[in-house]
Amino acid sequence: MYISRLSVSSQRYSNFYYKMSQLEPLISDLALILICAGVMTLLFKSLKQPIVLGYIVAGFLASPNMPYMPSVTDGHSVHVWSDIGVIFLLFALGLEFSFRKILKMGAAPIIAALAIILGMMYVGSLTGHLFGWSDMNSLYLGGMLAMSSTTIIFKAFDDMGLGKERFSSLVLSVLIIEDILAIVLMVMLSTVAVSKEFEGTQMLTSILKLGFFLVLWFVVGIYLIPILLKKVKPLMNNETLLITALALCFGMVVFASAVGFSAAFGAFVMGSILSETVAAQKIEHLVNPVKNLFGAIFFVSVGMMVDVNLIIEYIVPILCIVAAIMVGHTLLSTGAFLISGQSLKTSMRCSFSLTQIGEFAFIIASLGTSLHVTSDFLYPIVVAVSVFTTFTTPYMIRLAEPAYNVVSRVLPAKWIARLERNATENEEEKETNEMRQMWHAELKRAVFMILITSVLCVAVIALMYHYGAPLIYDLLPAPWAGIVTAVVTLFLSAPLIWTLMRQGSRSENVNRLWDEGGSIERIKLSALTVLRFLIGAAFISYIIGNTLPRSGLFGIFAAIAVLLFIFFSPKLEKHSNRLVQTFTENLNERDGEQA
Repeated sequence: MYISRLSVSSQRYSNFYYKMSQLEPLISDLALILICAGVMTLLFKSLKQPIVLGYIVAGFLASPNMPYMPSVTDGHSVHVWSDIGVIFLLFALGLEFSFRKILKMGAAPIIAALAIILGMMYVGSLTGHLFGWSDMNSLYLGGMLAMSSTTIIFKAFDDMGLGKERFSSLVLSVLIIEDILAIVLMVMLSTVAVSKEFEGTQMLTSILKLGFFLVLWFVVGIYLIPILLKKVKPLMNNETLLITALALCFGMVVFASAVGFSAAFGAFVMGSILSETVAAQKIEHLVNPVKNLFGAIFFVSVGMMVDVNLIIEYIVPILCIVAAIMVGHTLLSTGAFLISGQSLKTSMRCSFSLTQIGEFAFIIASLGTSLHVTSDFLYPIVVAVSVFTTFTTPYMIRLAEPAYNVVSRVLPAKWIARLERNATENEEEKETNEMRQMWHAELKRAVFMILITSVLCVAVIALMYHYGAPLIYDLLPAPWAGIVTAVVTLFLSAPLIWTLMRQGSRSENVNRLWDEGGSIERIKLSALTVLRFLIGAAFISYIIGNTLPRSGLFGIFAAIAVLLFIFFSPKLEKHSNRLVQTFTENLNERDGEQA
């Protein structure tokens, strides 16, 4: 009996030891990564260099490409950790992001960001094709070169004491736009990678799908998540808030992946939703250590891809890509900022600050590698280019003013005067026609309302048809099932349709435009009202026509009756006003708390 118990204990100990030995590579690899990262971050911090470069060097030291050091043995686990690192990096970026800030920036940063991205994508693709690389390698190279590094530029401005300068705020505004467009670009590159070809129709469909889900998630998130956080506020401490925020983040990651988007996109969306809540700053503070840990592992994994032999082999393409970034950004970005209405000096200071690639280049490179559409040499080339351009960033920022002095001496004086005058006129231009101002505000509000309510109506209809209708048809016979489906769908979408057709139609701006604006303003208001009415009628007709396909003349009368009921319903007006008020309060909640 004793011997049998001893043998059982011995067997359990053997199993335990075996399991521990199975975990040993995972733990030892993590220890090696963190030791290398810790030493390198201290070294680079003392040298006043970006810590990101320290992580990349640490990854190189811990990789099998470094024969004189211990190396990571379980590459798959490191890859999984780096994927989690991307999720945390994008989630943290979303927490610093604000859709409302984008709207307040005006057109200048948006115009500049679009021009820079399109121009640099062309430069990158052209550079790849000149070296005879495949279309996919060249396309991904263009995507990597299009995005400057928010982290590196922000750190450089901070170290050089330029954070308060006007041009630096403009650069950071452009970087915010680039970050959101980078998410769009990743979706587009994924679509191209899967289809293996560039199809305009498919790309447009992907962009529309992206926009649809972005609006849907943002609106629903802003409406529901602040309510949830208020309900559970008495139960919230640092631990529960952190776990709740991470649960929301990874829940959105899973949902985004399920509908065909990347995990990084889902993390960014949830971060941007939480950024509008009063808990955003606290969540950002709590998530920061976790983001630093897994972000470090991601950048270390980037360094592990560095192969000195490949860099030596491709030293000419590396130097040419660096030159393309330097020349491309200084010329294209200067032109982009000039087009957006900035002075020549401001444009050059902005463009010289953007001459590097960073974290998004690594993320796009990882995307190409994971989808198996880019060659093995591309990743280490991009890492080498990033390291070089990161080191040169402070010097390029300092070089902007001397370069402007040279250009101002070379260009004709009247050209310089013209550029400066255009910028001054752009900055000081004010709308003097009050009626036109009011009309623009009303048009912007109406377009915003149409976009949001249309997306929500489509979502309600899609959910009913995919989930609700099959259940109803299982419970009821065909004629009644269609009627019940139509009634339930109309009931759920009625407040949204009322909002679409009538919300804000009696606002102060509308009344003043109607009373004081003259016949032209009345015609424009009437046309806008008719457009909103027709869109609402289209949704009602679609619901009735698809649930009661053989209704004929009865269906037409039913659609008209439902339309008139929704349009004139005081209960729907009250319900719609309550929904809009709740959404607006949630959206402005953080500003109210800070005030």
